[in-house]
Amino acid sequence: MSEETSTAPSANEEEAVAPSADGGYPPEVEIVDLDGRRIVLVGTAHVSHTSVELVRRVIAEERPDRVCVELDQQRYDSLSKKKQWEALDLKQVIRNKQLPTLLLNLILAAYQKRLGVQLGIQPGTELLEATRVANEHGIPIELCDRDVRLTLRRAARRTSFFRRLMLLSEFLISMFDAPEISEEQIQELKKQDVLNELLEELGQHLPALKEVLIDERDAYLAESIRRSQGERLVAVVGAGHLRGIRKALETGEAVDLKELEKVPPSSPWLKVVAWGIPALILGALLWIGYSRGAEEAGDNLQFWIIANGVPTAFGALIALAHPITILVSMLAAPFTSLTPVIGAGYVAAFVQTWVRPPVVKEFQTVAEDLASPRRWWGNKLLRVFLTFVLTTIGSLVGSAVGGGKILTSLF
Repeated sequence: MSEETSTAPSANEEEAVAPSADGGYPPEVEIVDLDGRRIVLVGTAHVSHTSVELVRRVIAEERPDRVCVELDQQRYDSLSKKKQWEALDLKQVIRNKQLPTLLLNLILAAYQKRLGVQLGIQPGTELLEATRVANEHGIPIELCDRDVRLTLRRAARRTSFFRRLMLLSEFLISMFDAPEISEEQIQELKKQDVLNELLEELGQHLPALKEVLIDERDAYLAESIRRSQGERLVAVVGAGHLRGIRKALETGEAVDLKELEKVPPSSPWLKVVAWGIPALILGALLWIGYSRGAEEAGDNLQFWIIANGVPTAFGALIALAHPITILVSMLAAPFTSLTPVIGAGYVAAFVQTWVRPPVVKEFQTVAEDLASPRRWWGNKLLRVFLTFVLTTIGSLVGSAVGGGKILTSLF
């Protein structure tokens, strides 16, 4: 356990963990009797010493057959393995087109970590503590949450591209805003589940996403807990999930977990647009060549190459990418803009990772570096993200300019 997680709670926190007058648990603990099974739901905040102590106490007193925790394998590994970044294959992440998802995960982690520093505890400590106490008592552990990447991808399918960019920009802006937190605010934050509060706020601003970010996770967690073996269970979950999980358990409606793990296909109209625009550009070039001659078609093609290559290379230059990355970006952009299979940003990011691979230390300090724009260019991982974003923007600008010129040449 890290030094942060082993910090002793204050007297006020110990008092908060103490049982009520009748010897029962505090309000953050709810008990559900389900077909003769006893399920103890422990609602926690992800940045609270009180929650850590409460988790220890409930597991020690209940001695359940199994401990369920609101973690998926990825989050569990990130909390429990100090060297998890050494196993991350960034090139494979780029090949799988998961770079935006990784960036969003890092922003969320950085957001929680910054709060944790001010509150004096590592986010997610109470979840990790649940697994540790269970191991001490020889109790099996069940990771009950849906993979956060699936949650984000399902949410992305219900959000327009431009809305996703707006949300990402809002997250990034929030990273630079570091106001002092008063003692009263600290005490209030200790009662909250930070990640779930953030997701709930997103759900309120975007009602279409509430089902994915909140309701689906409640149902998924409840069904995973229901399927766990044992007559006595302790489930450690974010406080924001208590109401939804209890309701789902009591209604007894079965949930198809496989269905909630599927990522809906993209809209067919997106595929039509993605393939239609390149086809329109190529068709226009062929028509110009047929109707006005090869020379004019060649001039338009040359303009397309320059219009795509220069802004994309300029984006890589602003990111302070390696010279090889800048050159490859400029050469690849005219071709990647004519196919939806791969974008210029992914090509640039892959090359940048190849020529200037981030080191483990830069993965470990990314949360702090994200909060300071000056340090973005000094962290090789963040420079990969900058290269990806700026070359993508450059390619989009170039396609708009080049495509516009070619299409207007038809008239």
